[in-house]
This record gives sequence, C-alpha cells and structure tokens, in this order.
Amino acid sequence: MSEIAADRAVAGERAAARRPLVGYALVLTAVALWSVHGTVAKVVMESGGLSSLRLAEVRAAGAGFVLLAAVAIFRPRTLRFSAREGAYLVVFGVAGLAFVHYFYFTAIARLDIGVALVIQYLAPVLVAVWARFFVHEPMRRRIWIALAASFTGLCLVVEIWAGLALDTVGVAASLAGAFSYALYLVMADHSLRGGRDVYSLLAWGFLFATLFWTVVQPWWRFPGELVLEDASLLGRLASADLPVWLLLAYVVVLGTVVPFILMVSALRHITPTRAAIVAMTEPVLASLVAFAWLGEELGPAQIAGGALVLAGVALAQTARA
Repeated sequence: MSEIAADRAVAGERAAARRPLVGYALVLTAVALWSVHGTVAKVVMESGGLSSLRLAEVRAAGAGFVLLAAVAIFRPRTLRFSAREGAYLVVFGVAGLAFVHYFYFTAIARLDIGVALVIQYLAPVLVAVWARFFVHEPMRRRIWIALAASFTGLCLVVEIWAGLALDTVGVAASLAGAFSYALYLVMADHSLRGGRDVYSLLAWGFLFATLFWTVVQPWWRFPGELVLEDASLLGRLASADLPVWLLLAYVVVLGTVVPFILMVSALRHITPTRAAIVAMTEPVLASLVAFAWLGEELGPAQIAGGALVLAGVALAQTARA
C-alpha cells in the first residue's frame, strides 16, 4: 500500500469513528456544568465570604494539581518543555487563565451572571478581529455584520441609553475578561499548533496561575475557617445550606476539570467551530440557573442584546475562511 493510500485509509477510519451526536452531547454536558458553576461561584463569594481573588486562586490550584497529577501518571513525556516554551506557558497561565477567572468572578459578584457571560463571550469576536487585522487571515464579509451585531448587542446588554445603568466595575471586569479570554484562545491555539497537547497545556497553565496567585496572596494567609463553614443558598433556595468546601469542590472538579475534558473529547467528533457555536448556549443556560436559584432576571432589552451578541459570535466563528 502506498503512503497516499495509507493516509487516506487512516483518514477514512477517523471519519468513520466520528459520532457527531456524541460530540454535541459532550459539549452540552460541559456547558451545563459551566452554567451551574457560575451560580455556585457567586454563592461562595456572597454567602461563603471568599473574595474573587481567593476563589480564582482555589480554582487554579485545584484544577492545576488534578490535571498535573493525571498527566504525570498517564502522559509524563508531554510535561517536558524548553526554556523558551516555559516562558510562553508562564504568560499563558497568568495573563490567560489566572486573569480570565479573576475577571469573571469579579464580574459575576457585581452583575447578573447572564450579563457577565454575554459580555465575556465577545472573546471569539475579538479573536476574529485579531486574525483579520494582525495575522491577515482571509475573512468572509460576514465578519463586519458580526462586529455590528456584537457591538449593538453589547449596548443593549449594558443599557447604554441609561448612562450605563449597570455596575461600572462589573462591566469593566467583564470586558477585561473578554480580552483575557481572547488572549487565552489565541495562545492556546498557537501552542496546540506547535505540537503541545491540551492536557499538559492546561496542567502547566493552571500550575503557573497558581504560582502567580501564591505570590500575590500567600496561602498561609488563606481564610481556612471560611471553608469549614456553611454557605446559605441564596434567593429561591434560601432554606438550604451547604458547606463551602463542597461548593469549592464543585468549582474545581465539575466546574473546571471535567468540562474541559468533555470539551476536548468532543473535538474528536465535531469541528472546533461547531463546538464553539454549541458552547454559546452557556449564557442562556447560566441565566436560567441563576433565575431558578438566585432569582436573577434580565430585562427584554438585555435579552435581545444577548441574542444579538451570540448571533455576532456565531457569524464570527463561521467568517474565518
């Protein structure tokens, strides 16, 4: 068998192994876990007493050590990196993972979860803009419609006609989170194209994020007594109490590690573009969870704005030629 025939055979086997329905199910499961994660994180901050800085630190440390241990056991060779790549991983961990989580937690502490997520989901549009104007990647004309829809939707979400009726710090944190998320996507894509696998990339990224937070706020100053207390579930479920450590376990395991693994596994069955578009259901599901759990509601203009932002993101995802 010639090399060309062999390559075609391998490609055929991979195509046959793809099961799109499984891929979509994996993405939706990951999105459902992330959607609950936002409300759990808000309860930890508002009722459990942890700051957004500490919560970002716990999430990075927990996810980092779980992933690093798993990769060290099953794929130890992938943990190797050169000095040059090491510097890249440090920037990825700090400017990407550490900052995006901190800005997200800061945003949801001051805004409704759905609003914060819609604003942060501008990240794929920012990536498309970066690819068009800085990398000069070919783009379909629909990118301009995507930008217009996203900008218009953002104005509706923040109710700009009322002089920015929402919390200014919360909106600023959401926008900063969108830029950090975009940087995370660009750096992750570059690293994966360079040959690094997703699991070791996330393991090192979370570990360097943990080291950064350890310098900013040392662990020996961690308010450990708060972890042993109970957090009152706010809003519609106010009668229930759960220990803070259990909620933190959800943030780390079911809100971070498991969804990332599910999303990566989904890419074996569907393309990244389709996975990203399906993942845009997160603001919708997260808003429903926040409504049922915390009683958070969005106004008609904000709902329309969120739909426009998500439509713009979908167009931006499909505009890259």
